Amino acid sequence: MRRREVIAGMLAAMGGSSTGCRGTGSLDELRADAKAVGFDLSDSELAAIQTYVADFLKAADRVSKAIPPAPTPKYGPRNSTRPAASENPLNAWYVTASIKGAATGPLAGKKIAIKDNVCVAGLPMMNGSKVLEGFVPSTDATVVTRLLDAGAEIAGKSVCESFCMSFGSHTGDTGFVLNPHDHTRTTGGSSSGSAALVSSNVVDMAVGCDEGGSIRVPSAFCGIVGLKPTWGLVPFTGIFPLEMTIDHVGPMARTVHDCALMLETIAGPDGLDPRQNAGLQRQPYTTLLEAGGKGLRIGILKEGFGLSDGEKDVDALVLDAAHRFERAGAAVSTVSVKEHTTLALDCLNLVSAAMAPVARDSMGLNWKGHYQLELAEFYVKHRQERAALFPPEVKLWLVIERMLDRTGDGLYYARAQNVALSVRAAYDQALEQVDVLVMPTVAARPPKLPPANVDFATSLKLSDGAALNTPQFDLTGHPGLSVPCGKLDGLPIGMMIVGRHGDDATVLRAGHAFEQLG
Repeated sequence: MRRREVIAGMLAAMGGSSTGCRGTGSLDELRADAKAVGFDLSDSELAAIQTYVADFLKAADRVSKAIPPAPTPKYGPRNSTRPAASENPLNAWYVTASIKGAATGPLAGKKIAIKDNVCVAGLPMMNGSKVLEGFVPSTDATVVTRLLDAGAEIAGKSVCESFCMSFGSHTGDTGFVLNPHDHTRTTGGSSSGSAALVSSNVVDMAVGCDEGGSIRVPSAFCGIVGLKPTWGLVPFTGIFPLEMTIDHVGPMARTVHDCALMLETIAGPDGLDPRQNAGLQRQPYTTLLEAGGKGLRIGILKEGFGLSDGEKDVDALVLDAAHRFERAGAAVSTVSVKEHTTLALDCLNLVSAAMAPVARDSMGLNWKGHYQLELAEFYVKHRQERAALFPPEVKLWLVIERMLDRTGDGLYYARAQNVALSVRAAYDQALEQVDVLVMPTVAARPPKLPPANVDFATSLKLSDGAALNTPQFDLTGHPGLSVPCGKLDGLPIGMMIVGRHGDDATVLRAGHAFEQLG
């Protein structure tokens, strides 16, 4: 029997609500629950089970009543506005606000946009989709609290793609997000609004999330800097997840220094996120930037070039940029990780297809930490009745999730996670020879936005894009930084720098050294 169906049966008996138990545990309800998990039980067997159900229902009710009230947000007021089109030319804001943090701190005077899959108490949260429209969290995500404590001002919620499942910027239910460099082209996704707002100088920094490239792809397409930190370095608490083992949250800014400054604020364990471990602690990243490029060993990843759907002139531009590190005193060589374009992508696709939070309850199960209950309750309440509002990308992944669960009963996922260990080891071996790996962030120019009435298949193709270098490092958890390295036809091109687990400092140092070359 499947764990998911067993849990579903128990929730049906209990009523499935943290605010009280709606089910009665009648014999008919229990008979339906039993059949859902493959049992054909007699009345006497059901009656025996029923004697235990009442205790479960009472326990569920007691636990529901014992949930402590949400803490009052530390900073305010928490007012927001949906800006008019004239005030939102790139359609990058979902709502604007002005939540000022501490009077002093390392981020004092900095305006920051928060991606709209991140909870900010009192501000509406859509996660790019009308499925969540109307939800307003009462608590802040850990990263929001830390930014405010550091003196930042939260300037609003930036548009993200529907449930963060697109490398394009055409799936959010508030409309297309436009690239500041060419309004006919995508910003990339899913942190589309964050990238556009930073690139157009509306905010100083932004929070992005990355499960396949959602920080790095829009950073590359918009000509800014974006870091996907080492998995688990920054707490994901209070953020709508996709899959726990590939969820990342990180900084987006116009300079490597500002990304490092923001990482100093948001990194480190919060005691609530099981993705984290005590071995990953924040470091003085801005100070460590000063070491420069001298002595760094730069590895050009052979398999990161010549990709299908890639563009030769993009490869050439990034290859030339990689050799520019020599001017900073770095040694440049070529390294190979044959799994990069084969096994790594296969494993990532199978892990991504699990998508248990979106398929079920917005959180997943079987982990210790803080569960964002109000978000889960809202999502579960509206998920089925608003299912038609999901875009093609979400429908694709939810159907695949169900198909793989039905045909493999979770074993495809388990096999992929096991193989992912060898994929990580292959990158680790390469990173014994060099300090960082470099390659194009995306091996192509930002594509054109589709027409407003884009069809199902075209939307899927645009969402997939040419992002064939970024997803691997969500699977393995290595830190990856996208830095602008030039333009083609006036469009930004990004170079990605990947480092060892926990060595975000060296990745940032390399990016800063390249940036200083001008």
